[in-house]
Amino acid sequence: MKIVVDAMGGDFAPQNVVAGVVEAVKEYNASVTLVGIKEHIEAELKKYQYPKDLIEVVHAPDVVAMDDAATVVMRQKKQSSINIGMALLKKEGYGAFVSAGNTGACVAASTFVLGMIKGVDRPGIGCILPSLKKFTFIIDVGANTAAKPEHLLQYAKMAKVYAQSVLDRPQPSIALLNIGAEECKGTGLEKEAYKILEEKEPLFIGNIEANEIFTGKADCIVCDGYVGNITLKVAEGLVESTGKLLKREISQNPIASIGALLLRSSLKEVKKSVDYSEYGGAPLLGVDGLVLISHGRSTPKAIKNAVRAAKEQVEHNVLQKIKEEMALNG
Repeated sequence: MKIVVDAMGGDFAPQNVVAGVVEAVKEYNASVTLVGIKEHIEAELKKYQYPKDLIEVVHAPDVVAMDDAATVVMRQKKQSSINIGMALLKKEGYGAFVSAGNTGACVAASTFVLGMIKGVDRPGIGCILPSLKKFTFIIDVGANTAAKPEHLLQYAKMAKVYAQSVLDRPQPSIALLNIGAEECKGTGLEKEAYKILEEKEPLFIGNIEANEIFTGKADCIVCDGYVGNITLKVAEGLVESTGKLLKREISQNPIASIGALLLRSSLKEVKKSVDYSEYGGAPLLGVDGLVLISHGRSTPKAIKNAVRAAKEQVEHNVLQKIKEEMALNG
């Protein structure tokens, strides 16, 4: 099963994308289809030695800029790598789509080209976050900023399947991100969502506050895309700033430098656990296809891991399991 990769998506495309794909086919024996401007892709591929039979190139003349409006992409750039790549998923032999490009365009194209899974009204972007219990899966982090209570229930059902299939959590706990633990807290959305989740999701454990996200209290956390995106950006900024502060303090203090040398292996493990590039792409759940959205600043390592994550989702049959869950609760 081939993994389709948007070669033109991201701040450093196609260089980083091609480099990451080459690493993925070597390390994971993944079969990849690169979609984008053919001559640009082939020029990058010439820099590497790799199994030629594992990388296919499909030409797409239009390039989606990171600041293009989703409506413009759908109307004026129909031959973009996002649209053509997404359409490949409707053909036999193509299992998942990966892009580090324009998130809005990816969400719009996937919804329009692939359609929605029966029982799901709006797609949600999920994201794996590090926690004291290894992983926490949060959804939605930006696809739907005008969520309704029933959307949050749908997110919970899909997150549960993802956690069971990919994160090896047989009975994942599910919480609602809110400003307090009490049932009465939050806006009308959270209050109504709490009632629906309590009634229809047996694994729901109640509200969770933002300061508990990284404790591992809940395996899955649901929220609307506006709140989720802010949460994700705050977490990213905190990790980056903390890393810079540590480097600055260590470099200015000889004793701290010695301590850092002694703790080198432990510090490397901590850095690895909070590095977004280790987790690959963020799954867009709810559309009728496996779609992963990677960070716009993705390094070759991040692209490589996104291909790995996509391959794992195909192998774990995540899409079919989500369809079965939604049909069961439809």
